[in-house]
Amino acid sequence: MHKHHNGLKTAALFGVLWAVLLGLGAVIGAGTRSSAPIVIMALIGVGTTAYGYWNSDKIALRSMQAYPVTEAQAPGLYQIVRELSVRANQPMPRIYVSPTMTPNAFATGRNPKNAAVCCTEGILHTLDARELRGVLGHELMHVYNRDILTSSVAAAVAGVITSVGQMLLFFGGGDRRNANPVAMIALALLAPLAASLIQLAISRTREYDADEDGAELTGDPLALASALRKIDSGVAQVPLPQDQRLVNASHLMIANPFRGGVMTKLFATHPPMRERIQRLERMAGRPLG
Repeated sequence: MHKHHNGLKTAALFGVLWAVLLGLGAVIGAGTRSSAPIVIMALIGVGTTAYGYWNSDKIALRSMQAYPVTEAQAPGLYQIVRELSVRANQPMPRIYVSPTMTPNAFATGRNPKNAAVCCTEGILHTLDARELRGVLGHELMHVYNRDILTSSVAAAVAGVITSVGQMLLFFGGGDRRNANPVAMIALALLAPLAASLIQLAISRTREYDADEDGAELTGDPLALASALRKIDSGVAQVPLPQDQRLVNASHLMIANPFRGGVMTKLFATHPPMRERIQRLERMAGRPLG
């Protein structure tokens, strides 16, 4: 499996997440003289994430109303996925289609043996076979790189930080005689924001990795670059509605499925499409015409 310099960046981002969490714990511990609240919130966060990790495929597929397809129903799709799975020496995943015209795709599952790949009807109508192969290579690499585990752990830590920040804001830090109220409020508000931004940075790092690994798996970075151009244009024309179930699953998709805006871009789980395309073009050694 290809090794990334981004792995070190991901480890550093996790380190910052845990530093923020431990810092909040220290503040609450000093104010309440008890470690019970942080332990309870940590257990809740880990338990919630464990459930999401073990059921990630069901949750994502259900949110997109995806239905399974047989090889007789989608022979071209099966052919591409089988060829890439064999090339990667990995098991054949289950294949689904989502009944939406928004062009997108995602893969989910806690490991290659429990993986599922889903394409929307929109992407099947938008891309040619070569471009679709580039997209599926990207999605399969999310599974092979264990990105579901990475995103689950990041979500767990960020969720705990957010919960602790809310608790800190509610209780005002416990012993208010020894606490600066303004500092407590600022910490309670800024810590969850920092955690969310770090979590998004981890998601964006994983997207770059999957782009690079997927292009190496297919041997055709320009196919993925061309696909990303078409997907970006298609999503702008037919975005998904801002339903919370879709928002929760959007980080799995190859492209942000919602209509962009200033705040949407700031809190997007995906890096800028132009930059992703430029990276792929550099891999190929020439710009896409």
